[in-house]
Amino acid sequence: MNDYKPYRRKAYYYETDRMDIVHHSNYVRWLEEARVDMMEQLGCPFDFTEKQGIVSPVLSVSCEYKYPVRFGDEFEVSCHLLSFNGCKFELEYEVTNLTTGQLSLIAKTTHCFTGTDLRPIRMQKKFPELYDNLLKALEDKGE
Repeated sequence: MNDYKPYRRKAYYYETDRMDIVHHSNYVRWLEEARVDMMEQLGCPFDFTEKQGIVSPVLSVSCEYKYPVRFGDEFEVSCHLLSFNGCKFELEYEVTNLTTGQLSLIAKTTHCFTGTDLRPIRMQKKFPELYDNLLKALEDKGE
């Protein structure tokens, strides 16, 4: 299976709301943190690709909230590549509350690779190493 590690940390106090749970908007931030971490593990740190003139805007986000995370709870975000066509890619996520053992969130995001002008680019031509790493991540998922 994929050899990258899930992203882990604790929920911070400022992320909670008056119901004493993490506000729903913060989960999307956690997805981004996990995505950045996964891309680094795949050999594609965002600072490097941005210096190359490559960005990956979010095209869609969907979240299904299952169980709350509270201040101080440790959680992990597992992030997996679902699809990649050379430009557009889709990721799936699971946020697990490690303090309680409960699944807290299931989510998907869709992105594409563009230049800084936001025009789509073909990664095989522009950044073949990342292209190969993403294809390998898809192949590994099938094992």
